[in-house]
Order: sequence, then structure tokens, then C-alpha cells
Amino acid sequence: MFRGFTAPWSGRTEREGPSSTSPWAFIRTETGSAAVLLAATLAALAWVNIWPHGYASVWSTRLSVELGGHGVDMDLREWVNSGLMTLFFLVVGLEARREFDMGELRDRRRVPLPMLAGLIGMVVPVALYLSLNAGHSTSHGWGAAMSTDTAFALGMLALLGSRFPRRLHTFILTVAVVDDLLALVVIAVAYSEHISWPALAVGIGVMLIVWGVRSAGVRRGAVYAFLGVVAWVAFVHSGVDPVVVGLLMGLMSYAYPAPRDALERASGLFRNFREQPTAELEREARLGIAFAVSPNDRLQRIWHPWSSYAIVPVFALANSGIQLSGSVLADAFTSRITLGILLAYGIGKPVAIVGTSALATKLSRGRMRPPVGWGAVLGGGTIAGIGFTVSLLIATLAFHGEQLAEAKIGVLTAVVLAMVDTTLVALVIERMPKARRARALLGTAQSVVDLSDPVDPDCDHVRGPMDAPVTIVEYGDFECPYCGQAESVVREVLADFGDVRYVWRHLPLTDVHPHAQLAAEAAEAASLQGRFWAMRDLLFENQDALGIKDLLRHAEEIGLDLDKFREALRARKGAARVARDVESADSSGVAGTPTFFVNGRRHQGAYDVDSLSHAVVAARDRALLLDD
Repeated sequence: MFRGFTAPWSGRTEREGPSSTSPWAFIRTETGSAAVLLAATLAALAWVNIWPHGYASVWSTRLSVELGGHGVDMDLREWVNSGLMTLFFLVVGLEARREFDMGELRDRRRVPLPMLAGLIGMVVPVALYLSLNAGHSTSHGWGAAMSTDTAFALGMLALLGSRFPRRLHTFILTVAVVDDLLALVVIAVAYSEHISWPALAVGIGVMLIVWGVRSAGVRRGAVYAFLGVVAWVAFVHSGVDPVVVGLLMGLMSYAYPAPRDALERASGLFRNFREQPTAELEREARLGIAFAVSPNDRLQRIWHPWSSYAIVPVFALANSGIQLSGSVLADAFTSRITLGILLAYGIGKPVAIVGTSALATKLSRGRMRPPVGWGAVLGGGTIAGIGFTVSLLIATLAFHGEQLAEAKIGVLTAVVLAMVDTTLVALVIERMPKARRARALLGTAQSVVDLSDPVDPDCDHVRGPMDAPVTIVEYGDFECPYCGQAESVVREVLADFGDVRYVWRHLPLTDVHPHAQLAAEAAEAASLQGRFWAMRDLLFENQDALGIKDLLRHAEEIGLDLDKFREALRARKGAARVARDVESADSSGVAGTPTFFVNGRRHQGAYDVDSLSHAVVAARDRALLLDD
């Protein structure tokens, strides 16, 4: 059971807000953070041009943290770039791990293409940068021209909303994570000086301990926090950029849907606390609830808002300050550094990502193809030209003085160009005829199927045309109030779309709904007399009347043979069917009700009319494309 609708008259649920377990939570958070990041960048430019001395003095302030004569001494900008940005990369690693465990990339056949696109999407821009800078002292800054900014790129895609399919976000996220991981390797190898091998060995050793502790199933956050800090300090003293610690910690934080047995245990613990509200039982209930949620989800819930709305904007404030003047801009736009960065991001990124995808599709004869259409791939390629965060990070390591200012101007200008180019791509696609637009956005790649047991018209309870291009499967509980409130939504969607079939599967949550199992078996008893849907609808209309006497009254109301109905209930003739549905729910990772699947894909958003309708339209468009 999902906790909480808003006010009953709204007809909408809390699931309209992004849950911490939804990949779209990541995307939607980036929508607002892109605006905050832009504001921080503009604030930095205003600050340094109005009060340059104040800007420089604030970020050069020294801060030391020592314990027993040992510690870390850096200026504020270094604390931001090496400290706070470690948490940013932690969030990137968490989302990447979630996609591998629960998202599109759990189908490992989908991993090679975005990884290859991420790799080539770095090599080509670097080559273009070096084509202008090879043989010059500025060639050392090639690392500033290769990496996509995950937060900014996804934020821009989110701002464009429905103009691009959601699957593009996952594709670009994977490309960006490969980008980030390789960028950290580049920072460690090419931009780290005076490496202290003993300190580096300690850092690597601590990370191996973290892996061992994780493999042993330890879930105490304090343990990982302590080990993470120790590893971070060791990497600081090693001369290798310590932000790698954050990415590795994130990648080691596994994700999984809440198991039903863990939820049932949590419900039992809460009931114990409800009956006897003691401090000890409160702690057990709290730990039981926390145990049901994966470490990945809990860490994302804590750190993702901080990363999006505080850490990355502070990074922009600390690193985007450039004193602008006509002469500075004139020098920059004739500079090899600025032009190299613009060439790398403006041309190199889209050419590399689109070209790699096209070549891989051709060479694999279609077995390896993007999850979206080629118009969306082009939009993803242009948005990957945003290289803000890591580019500025590497620029501060590679350049100083005027060269650093030229690099920053190149990076900031590349952001603007990427945003403009992506918007133009979206507008061009929007003006295409409907069929061509659908193909350009959706493509013909098969979807990842989340529903483990395919719909079987001979066994499942089905409403609607059997040859419909879209099938909605609902796992529900007759006593669940949220299923009851979703019922009107389902009926409205079915009324609006004549080419949708609807499948009901039982998932009685017996730990919280004492009458749910009996009600499900009553529906199956009615099914034996050919009246399943009549009984189902009546049960939802009378969710507060599911006792045995109520069920007999319902059976009489829909004209059932009461003797046969009683005998079916007494012999529990529907129990096996209900158990089969519950088993299929477990194998599909369903733990709560209502849960919807649209053409085999789990519906991650809200279950209001608009959200389900959008999911149906997208599924129908894709189904029609695949049939062509």
C-alpha cells in the first residue's frame, strides 16, 4: 500500500511527487537544480566583476582541520572542489548503480552502446581540442574539453519536458557516468602531481575494506561514513584527486525494490509499537522500516537534494568567476583554448555520440541500437556538449591566470551553445508530421520488460479488446484504499482509449488488510460462475464491507448461486489462483498496491489520469512503430 493520497477531492496521489526510488526523481530534481546552478553562475560573474578583490580573498581563505597533528589544510575553493564535489560524485555513482540494478541497464545487452558512446564521446572532443593546440603549451588542458556535466545536461533535458522521451535520460545518464569515471581517471593520472604512493596505498586499501564490509552485508551508515572520510583524507595526501572516493562509494551502494517479506516484518514491528509505544519498540520499528529500503535509495534521498541545490551551485559560485571586458572576450575568442573547447563540445560531442550509435547499430545489424529514435539521439548528443562541472574542475588544475579565464569562457559559452542547439533540435522534431516525429523520438528498439509473467488471456482476468496494442496490468488489493481511489482513474483511462485492454491481478496485503485475502477468493468464487468483473466492481464500491456476511450479500446482489458461492469459499477454490498472482507479483518486484504495468513496463509515475494516459500514448506509439 502506498502511503498517502493528498486531499480526497484532488484525485491525485503522493506518487505524483517523485519518490526516492523512482529514476524520474533524479530527473525532476535536476529540473530545479539547473535553474539554481544557472543563478549561481550568474552570481559568480556579477560578484567577480563588481568586487574582484572580495571574490578572490573569500575563496583563497585557508581552512585547516587537524587531529593529533595530522589533518587537511586547503583553501575554500579546494575544499569545494575536492570535498563537496566528492558528495556530488557520490550521487552520480548512486544513480548509475540504481540503473544497473533496477533500471534499463539491468538488461546488460543495453550497457555496451552507452559505454562506447561515452568513451568515444571523450576521445573525439579531445582530438579536436588537440587539433588546435598540439605543439603548444595549451595542449596540457585537453582534459577540460572532454566530460559532460551530468547534473546540467539532465536538468536541461528535464526542462524540455515531453519534447524528448524519458528513455533518453537513462541513455545520457549512462554516457555521462562513463564520462565522469574516465574523467576521474584522467584527473588522477594526468593532473595529479607529486603522488605519495604510501598514502595512495592506504586509500586503495580502505576502499577495499569498504567493499569487504559491503559484501558482508553491513548496513550501518556510520561505518561507511568513517571509512569514506579515512579514504578521502588518504587520497588528499596521496596527490590523487579524492573525488574518486565519492563515485566508488556510490557504485558500491546496491539498489533493490523493497522485498515483501521485509515490508511485512516492518508492519509487524510497527503494530508492536502501536500496541506498546516504548522507546525500544520504536527503535526496532524504525530499523525494520529502514532495512526494507535499499541503501541506494536511502542515500539518494539524503544527498541528492543537497548535491543538486547546494553543492553544485556552490561549486559554480567558487569556479565561474571571470572578470569580463571587451579585451578579455576578444582575446578569449581568438584563443586556442577557448576555440578548442568550443570545437570539442559543440561539434565533437554530438558527432561522437550520434556517429558511435549509428556505427554500432550498422555493424551489429540492429542488435545494438539506441533505446530512442535518431532525433532523440541527436538531441542527446547536443546536450552532452554541456561540460560545466568536471571541465571547470580540470581547467583549475591545468591552467592559471589568463589561460584559466579563457578556459572558463570556453566552458560557459559551450553550455549556452549546447542549450540552444538542443532546443533547436527539439523544435525541428516538434514540427515533423506525427508519424515521423514518433519514429524520430521513440525509434524501434524493444523495451525492457519488467513484468515477469506475460499476460495470458486464457488465465488472466482481461477487459477490453484482446488485440489491443496497449495492455495495462494492475496488481491490487480490494481492501487497499489507494486501489479504491485509483479505480476511478482506471475506468476513465479505459473510457478514453478504446484500444486498451486491462488486466487485474491479486496482491492481497494480508499483514495490513485482514479481509483482503477473503475478498480476493470471493472474486475468484464469483469467477467460477462467470461473474468475476461484477464482483470485483462491487467489492471496490463497498471496501468497508468485506466480511463473510457482506460477501454473501454481494453475491446475492449480482445474482450468484449462493450455495455454490458458499462452497467455493469454504473449500478455498480461489486460493491457488490468488497465490499464483502473488507469486507473479513477487517475481516482478511488486511489493505495494496499486502497482501498474503498461505493455510490460512498470509505471513509475503517479497513477492519476494524466500520468497513466501519457504512459498509454507512449506505449501505443511504440507498439505501432514496431508493427510497421
